[in-house]
Amino acid sequence: MSKPNIAAKFPKAIEMEPGDYYWCACGKSANQPFCDGSHKGSEFSPKLIKIEEKKTIYWCMCKQTKNPPFCDGTHKIL
Repeated sequence: MSKPNIAAKFPKAIEMEPGDYYWCACGKSANQPFCDGSHKGSEFSPKLIKIEEKKTIYWCMCKQTKNPPFCDGTHKIL
């Protein structure tokens, strides 16, 4: 399996409203941390995240997290 592109070496904190969101897993989206379809033709697929209540999410931008789509600090060792 290929490794995804690293979009950034830090998380992106966003206050999110309830709803469904697709996290970019390939790292190629121009709309980080969300999918814009750039993964098409690759082995990567976006991850659907359902947010039930308004809250701040720390989205993984390095795409190496062991807890996708949430930052787990992996970017610190890249």
